[in-house]
Amino acid sequence: MNASIEMKPENPEITLAGIGIIRSPFKEPTGMPIQPVFAEGAEGTVEVLPQYTEGLSDLEGFERLWLIYWLHKAPVGSLRVIPFRDTTERGVFATRVPCRPNAIGLSCVRLLSVAGNVLRINGVDILDGTPLLDIKPYIPKFDAFPNSRAGWCDRSLPSAPTHADNRFAVQP
Repeated sequence: MNASIEMKPENPEITLAGIGIIRSPFKEPTGMPIQPVFAEGAEGTVEVLPQYTEGLSDLEGFERLWLIYWLHKAPVGSLRVIPFRDTTERGVFATRVPCRPNAIGLSCVRLLSVAGNVLRINGVDILDGTPLLDIKPYIPKFDAFPNSRAGWCDRSLPSAPTHADNRFAVQP
């Protein structure tokens, strides 16, 4: 998978190359968990392309990983959206909806094992067949800010959904 983004002259061109593919039990966006915290028990794999296998060295000791991926099935979105866990329209950058100007996804998953170029993971909230862009280790000392404010999410509905509906599905 290659993605190339044409930008204005004052900005450089950005080229991304997929490094693998994410496999999950979710074949359709509707019904998928909307965040890894709601995907406990959902196992999947990350199949890294053979030429990147060496980069997986020393990953075994990490409990969690950040997966950065291309939301390949997300339709072009709007700058104002109603996110899954709210009923109010919000600016897209104040949400984690899949329909974004750049279709980049981010999930923090639990690493279960590493075998060659395959990572077995848990807490996967990603559509099967999603192109993987990068892997980074989750480091609690750097990545956890438990007392941070979370804007409108701090006031979200107590019975807010935990799984996706079809509001961001590609329309035929």
